[in-house]
Amino acid sequence: LENNVDWALSRERYWGTPLPVWVCEKTGHMECVASYDELLAKPGIQGLDVWDRAKAADPKLSDHLKVHKPYIDAVTYQSPKDPSARMRRVTEVIDVWYDAGSMPFAQWGYPHAPGSEELLRGHFPADFISEGLDQTRGWFYAMLAISTLLFGDGKTPWPHPYKNCICLGLVHGEDGLKLSKRLKNYKDPNELFEEFSADALRWSLIAKNPPTTGIRLTERNVEEAQREMLIRWHNVYSFFVIYANLDGFTPCDAPPELLAALGCDGGAGAAPANRPAFQPVADRCELDRWIMAELDRAVVEVRRAMDNYETYPAARALSEFLDGLSNWYVRRSRARFWASDWDRDKTDAYWTLYECLLKFAQLMAPFTPFYAETTWRNLAAPLAGAVESVHLSNFPAADPASLDTGLIEEMSLTREAVNLGLSARRVANLKVRQPLGLCEIIVAGDRRRAALEKHMDLLLEELNIKRVAFTERPDEYVTYTVKPNFKALGPKFGAKVKRVGQALAEGSGAAFNAQMRDTGLIRLEVDGGMVELGPDEVEVRLQPKEGFTAAQGTAMVVVLSTEITEELRHEGWVRDFVRVVQDLRKEMNVAYDARVRVVVQTPVAELAEVLRRFDASIAETVLAREIILADKPPEGAREGETDAGPVSVAVSL
Repeated sequence: LENNVDWALSRERYWGTPLPVWVCEKTGHMECVASYDELLAKPGIQGLDVWDRAKAADPKLSDHLKVHKPYIDAVTYQSPKDPSARMRRVTEVIDVWYDAGSMPFAQWGYPHAPGSEELLRGHFPADFISEGLDQTRGWFYAMLAISTLLFGDGKTPWPHPYKNCICLGLVHGEDGLKLSKRLKNYKDPNELFEEFSADALRWSLIAKNPPTTGIRLTERNVEEAQREMLIRWHNVYSFFVIYANLDGFTPCDAPPELLAALGCDGGAGAAPANRPAFQPVADRCELDRWIMAELDRAVVEVRRAMDNYETYPAARALSEFLDGLSNWYVRRSRARFWASDWDRDKTDAYWTLYECLLKFAQLMAPFTPFYAETTWRNLAAPLAGAVESVHLSNFPAADPASLDTGLIEEMSLTREAVNLGLSARRVANLKVRQPLGLCEIIVAGDRRRAALEKHMDLLLEELNIKRVAFTERPDEYVTYTVKPNFKALGPKFGAKVKRVGQALAEGSGAAFNAQMRDTGLIRLEVDGGMVELGPDEVEVRLQPKEGFTAAQGTAMVVVLSTEITEELRHEGWVRDFVRVVQDLRKEMNVAYDARVRVVVQTPVAELAEVLRRFDASIAETVLAREIILADKPPEGAREGETDAGPVSVAVSL
């Protein structure tokens, strides 16, 4: 708007709204005619017969055409400035964006058509409009300018023409240029639909970037959207469906409050005789309560974002929830679904995952309508009075005040510790299957430490660690160095940049790290004055000491001992062998609950002895009736590789 110039409304076109300006052929006097009725009332009007003859020749001509070229150009009238002269319409039409900008009012025939004011009042202003960035000076401006022209005097009750404006960035191709028919720098969308699905294309455009920024449409981005969201979602859904069918789980005893939340009007039934009844979330185990709290948080965040017309934060909240559901809840709950009997824990796991999948389908429906519909129809079918489509169901609601934020924060800390431990393993090239002896956690604050201590068993299991301890002496395990980003510091400090680098080199890396962690800045004295350095100007690097590997997050540092004793190494071999057997079961399509016979031979004597010593625990893990150590490769054996050496394994029912 600062660079706005006068809007030249006229265009040299044939098609379009004729500019309603008549000019005296002698004096140049100009008049803008407000309506067709006003034109008919002009003195000495001529040329109406041109339309009459055209209509008579072709009765199908719409009456609307009489105000368009060529018929309107034939209409002239007497000039008020010179009775001997005629007023003739200019040849131009109006800029189409003036038509578009008039849409909110013109579509109702306002103000001339009977009832148009009432219609306009009921539909104006629009809740939102959405177009590309290039419409900032096009449609967006046209609507605003015309609305201000009509209603900007303060005498009418009308506000501006839209409450919210969603300005979309331009879509670019693989080459970084705007998609163009001329350049042909895009793939046929129908091919993307066939290869990846329409939902994957939609999600790639919604979740990759905020909609206001430019978006690069590439096959890789669409494939990534399919893999990160749709395939992960499908894997969780498929996991539930497979075991629900195996165990015969049905939600026949869903309580009224759940049915109401899902938009179902039926009543609750009775639980099967072999299964405990549904129980409220508050009475379930911590893992169930956590994922349901995360679901409620996702509902709150998605609703808040969508109420503000912000799709990107909503997509981010949904991605984060699915990550927790898939990589944490389902993975840690598998054994509960594998249980042979319908105990309380197994029943709660089914109900929890069932409700998560149903509500997730509702949350995803605006973004990925097709797969959301597919999962909803299958999952909701057994519910009494379920609506036919997810798009007809009630959108989920949750009370922000009732969120279990304490549990969410505790599990978030625990998951961060696990992720940091896994990251530290990757740095040292230590497989998760290899048990380690010690994990030291450096964490500030009693509350955080208490949360981690509360989940000690979980940390031990997830990190495959024998012992977790807490330390307040990080210098025993790690050191910190600060690396200046001279590319960013140079323009800021000029000739003083070398002295800034020297001050960083001479200072305490641990102290600088603490400053950056607590305040987001490093403050240090240079040439007698204080300077502040942000995270884009310096990099704080963590360096573990000999015998350790470490990773740092926002709330803690996790240190792992890299010492592997003989006992730890043997346990790692066992886990490696279990992986070989499980892969073989999967390759042979052995049923999930089938008991098998495992015969194994290895030329590595030490490995054979370890497998013999741990045969009972191996059998329990791989659902084997027996583990047999053979002297030669068994018939039909598959070859596998462990860290200890090769194995020949045969699996049979």
